[in-house]
Amino acid sequence: MVGMNSTSTQATDESAGFRALVVDDERPLVSIISSYLERESFEVSVAYNGLDALALAREVDPDVVVLDLGLPGIDGIEVCRELRTFSDAYVVMLTARSEEVDTIVGLSVGADDYMTKPFSPRELVARIRAMMRRPRSTAAHRATESPLTRGDEIPPMTFGALEIDVAGREVAVDDKPILLTRTEFDVLAALAARPGMAFSRRQLIDTVWGPTWTGNEHLVDVHIGHLRRKLGDDPAAPRYVNTVRGIGYRMGSGK
Repeated sequence: MVGMNSTSTQATDESAGFRALVVDDERPLVSIISSYLERESFEVSVAYNGLDALALAREVDPDVVVLDLGLPGIDGIEVCRELRTFSDAYVVMLTARSEEVDTIVGLSVGADDYMTKPFSPRELVARIRAMMRRPRSTAAHRATESPLTRGDEIPPMTFGALEIDVAGREVAVDDKPILLTRTEFDVLAALAARPGMAFSRRQLIDTVWGPTWTGNEHLVDVHIGHLRRKLGDDPAAPRYVNTVRGIGYRMGSGK
């Protein structure tokens, strides 16, 4: 593309081949988001309501879904909940309301990130690009100097009944597979990389979402809560993900 600088070229190369689904009943906004993603070489599909979004998601198997919370008919919460039954796509929830309850509810059904309208399309695309790099070795992951978060070929790690296979991105408790979203897995892997280390929310955000991420750091708490529920970890007496009062979280022994 004429006039594209080297940074833009690299970003486009990184995004090539990824599929995005943009879902919002505001057609002008859908058009703007789509155009920004297409500039980054995403293959973009669009939907303006929840039913069409779910049908398209089954058809195109997107890598990321940009999903409005306030859709007519089936809202974004229900779409996200249903999406999680057959897809591990990253989900960025859009909301016109800044009340924290909206983001908490949205994230509790499996959204990976959120943005409050109005927002910068450039920032949205930057966050999505960061998500797409997670399965590979991002600078944030390398900064931990851990083979677990870098995804190197290492044997599965065990914490009591919990087994984490980083190379295969699989988790099991008592030999029963546990289905985690990509972000939930990344949070768990970051903690497991340093079992004795207490991570602050900011450290986990830097490792999983990247150091350029901005937003409410309590998003980490939501993902931790979701992880605990899926792992069968009692928040009052956790075996796997321990709360370090005044700091954040650390990995437990599983005993």
